[in-house]
This record gives sequence, structure tokens and C-alpha cells, in this order.
Amino acid sequence: MSSITAEFEATLTQPERDLIAQGRAFADAQVGPNAARWEWERRHPTETLRAACAERLHTTELPVQHGGRGMSFSAKLRLCEEIARHDYAFAFALVNHANATIRLARDGSPGLIARLLPRMLSGEVIGCAGLTEPAAGSDFAAITTSARKVDGGWVLDGAKAWIGNAAVAGFVAAYAQTDPSQGYRGIGCFAIEAERPGFHRDPPFALHGGHAHGAGGFRLESYFAPDDAVLQLPGDAFKMALGGINGARAYVAAMCCGMLAASLDTAASYTNERRTFGRKVIEHQGLRWKLVDALTDLEAARLLTYRAARLIDHGGDAVLAAAHAKKFATEMALARIADCVQAMGANGLRADYPLARHLACAKIACYTDGTIEMMNERIGQSLLRGRG
Repeated sequence: MSSITAEFEATLTQPERDLIAQGRAFADAQVGPNAARWEWERRHPTETLRAACAERLHTTELPVQHGGRGMSFSAKLRLCEEIARHDYAFAFALVNHANATIRLARDGSPGLIARLLPRMLSGEVIGCAGLTEPAAGSDFAAITTSARKVDGGWVLDGAKAWIGNAAVAGFVAAYAQTDPSQGYRGIGCFAIEAERPGFHRDPPFALHGGHAHGAGGFRLESYFAPDDAVLQLPGDAFKMALGGINGARAYVAAMCCGMLAASLDTAASYTNERRTFGRKVIEHQGLRWKLVDALTDLEAARLLTYRAARLIDHGGDAVLAAAHAKKFATEMALARIADCVQAMGANGLRADYPLARHLACAKIACYTDGTIEMMNERIGQSLLRGRG
């Protein structure tokens, strides 16, 4: 374990450290041995996600009164980092389900909670968030899925795309526009159940990586959501969604750290064993220094990421901290995992090793929860303050 990571974990409680160890063991036993197969089969590992639920790995932040552990965001972030060492996509599927479970417990009506929460805790029902649309990604306020008020509820129409867990989700916290004249203030959030009429699931996307994420979409056609399915009213939903984005950016950064750490371990082991021109590959200075640069960038990314996590846990302003962490971690993971592949030559691309899978997921991370360009804009605003 990195000394920076050890120092960070020292600030956590013993139960939180025990959870991280439990998650590490689960990932070693059930994610690592299967991640390549999920990729080649292009499928969502629903059975393994349910196994993670059986170990309550999705209940880190869920309040104790709802059957959760009531732990810190930092514990959740470290759990994501450990699981992503084996598969970013699975880690993201797990955290999406965890977030949806928290959303239901926090904002759902008593009836909705009683009916759905036990099924989500067991993993029988998988959850996700429905923000992104075919023509509205980072510009969340531009969503066009509509919600029309009728007697006893709302009628929703529209399409969502690039939704993690969409391939299998039974519960969606979906955002819809109730009044286009109000702009973002007209956006509400609704509990959507795949079992109800009007929900139509699209085939999962065929990608070049990250299939365990279950990314895809769905359509709502005259979908009726009763009044007790409203999770957040217009005026509140948009602000609540933005409030959670700092955490998402921080744990995406942590997962990038996990992928690079695993890639470095693989490259270092390989280059210590492989010999060229009469010596170990790692003894060639030019190659060794590339891996040194990767290790230094990893430590820098961890510092930025853990700082954002601490701010989130202490209720501080984490907007810039999360943006810095997400921007740096995603950019450096993409470049440095590629350096690890290069250190292993053509063998770095073989399915026997996780590097190619991590490289594809590092690119996915560059778009997740705000593109690098969006991070640049967010950070750039801090340079414009006080200027005319």
C-alpha cells in the first residue's frame, strides 16, 4: 500500500478499514478472475453485483436506519479504488447501484421505500440514475424528457442514453422537465420502475471496453408515475443532482488511481522478469523512467483525490478540489496506463493482462461525470473571479 494511501486510511475508523479489506478480498476473489470474461462476452455481471450486495458492499454510506453502514464518503471512495484495480466498469456498476439505493432511502415515499428498498438491498432490483440523454450529456439542463402533471401523478415521455446499469436496472431515479419555460428550475426527479407499462429498455451499447458497466438507455412512452414516485420536486432536483457531482468526480478519480496502480504492478512484475539485450527490461533507463513518471503521477493523483474526499466528508467546498482531481487523474491514467502497455511491448495488449481493459476504461473515465473540457471550464472560472 502506498504511504499516502496508508496515511489516508489512518484517518478512517476501524470498521471502515475492515470494509475496505473486505472489498479488496471480494475483488481479488470474484472480480479479478472474471473481468476479462465479462469483457469478451460483452455482458453485465449481474450475478457478481448481487454477490457484492450479499456482502453489503453497496451500503457504505446508506444510513443505519435503512440497513446501511452509515460510513464516510472517504470509505466509499477507497472501496471504489480497490475494486477498480481489477475492473473500473464493475466498480462503477456497484457505486451506481449504491447511489440509487441511497437516493431511494433518502427521497422515496414510505410506500416506495417499503416496497423497493429490501429488493435493492438484496440486489434483486438493480438501480441507476437517469440523467444523460441522446442529445444532452454534460449540458444537464438541456434534457428534453418531459413530465406532464395529470390526476394522481405524472406522465413521462423521452429517452435516456449512456446510463450505467441500464442493461439490467429495475429502478431508475430519472430526471424530466416539467416546464420548459422554467429551464433547469422545471426539472424534477421521478422513481421509474422497469416493471411498469411504458418503460422500454434499449439494447446495451456495444463498446470497445467497460461492458461490466452495463451502459445503455431506455425510452419512456406515456409512462405513468404516481404522485408518490416523485423523488424531488421541480426546483430541488437540479440542485440536488449538482450537489452529488463532486462526489462522483472524486470517486472516478479514485478508480483511475486503482487502475493505474494495478497497471504499474503488472508492468513492474513483467519488466523485472523479461530480459532483452542481456539484462532485465526494467534496467533500461529510458523505460524505467517512464514507469517512475507513472508512479509519481499516481501519488499526485491520490493526493488530489483524497483531499477532495476529506472536503466532502467535512462539508467543505469541494467543487474545485473534485474538478482538479478528476481532470488530473483521468488525463494521467490514460497516458500512464499506455506507458505501462508500452513497457511490456506487444504483450501488454494480450488478454492475459488487464492493461488493455484498464486503458479502455481510462478513456471512458475521461467522459464520466463531466468531460475533461468541462473540468477545464470549471477550474477556469476560478481564474476569472473579480475580472471585468
